[in-house]
Amino acid sequence: MPDPGPDRAPRVSSCTSAPAPETLDDFCIPDDGAGPAVSRPVPRLDPERCSVAALTRGDSGVATAPPAQRWLLVEQPGPWGREALLESRFDRAVASRVARRAREEGVRVQLVRRPGARLADTRRRWAYVDTSPGVERAWWSIRSTDAELLDVPWDGSVGTPADRPMYLVCTHGAHDTCCAVRGRPLARDLPAPSPADVWETSHLGGCRFAANIVVLPQGCYYGQVPGDGAEVVAAHEQGRVALPWLRGRTGLPLPVQAAQHHARHELGLTGLADLPLLRLSTLDSPGADVERWAVTLAGPRGAVAVVVESRLPAHPDRLTCAAPGPGRARTWHAMALTTP
Repeated sequence: MPDPGPDRAPRVSSCTSAPAPETLDDFCIPDDGAGPAVSRPVPRLDPERCSVAALTRGDSGVATAPPAQRWLLVEQPGPWGREALLESRFDRAVASRVARRAREEGVRVQLVRRPGARLADTRRRWAYVDTSPGVERAWWSIRSTDAELLDVPWDGSVGTPADRPMYLVCTHGAHDTCCAVRGRPLARDLPAPSPADVWETSHLGGCRFAANIVVLPQGCYYGQVPGDGAEVVAAHEQGRVALPWLRGRTGLPLPVQAAQHHARHELGLTGLADLPLLRLSTLDSPGADVERWAVTLAGPRGAVAVVVESRLPAHPDRLTCAAPGPGRARTWHAMALTTP
């Protein structure tokens, strides 16, 4: 990523289940004698925290990337409240208007800051990112005032094009404790080729899958990332996805995310550009709380047809630490795959 400043798996269960907790020695698992002792991250998370509970249940993160294709990254060091843009050191007289413009234009806003204590390392940078298939580009600029974001075009017509992947790690502790406890050590230690490639970011969604990373401009979402995230970085530096932790790609319909994940696993295709969408159609539902789709992807030897379905679980679970009560999240299952 060009920096204006000197700073420089598992399958769809057939959708994927989380890796067994005992294999994730850097995750905060209750030390009850049943598993190995863990030392990172610190402090240890309570067993009732959403990310610990998700690991215990074996929740799958497949097909949980959000629909956003266009992104606005706003560098804002310092603390963030639960509503990051509105509860930060960003100009409060401007924040609500930026949020309103983003809603109207279909742009997702993320606050970003440098990992650790480098709060003075800011040049009031901002970036427009387009993750649309075939575009996948980002442009960085510097603002003199926050109010400039109200008038500048959010279309890539201004700014310096980025030439490297950007790794955004969710560390938004005011939104969910798990994101801070798991995310901050990951952002600090992520072995990207340059420190300029790594950012802490505000809420990405899917807190129970912390630690979460989104790689831009490709739009690849990762959850339950182990260790220092070296596998994710190595994959993207080679133009591949890190399939065991891939939640999906932003902007793609959820059935397509699920179909791609299953086809990648079955066919051994991990290139970033592999298996683009050809067709998506809805099939008759086989029962209550079940939805089914036919997805056709472009494979290396012809069309790959995948049938996937989503189901609501019978029992609700606590999906975030801050949730007022339990909820139900759809799980994805591959029913069939046909190749030429």
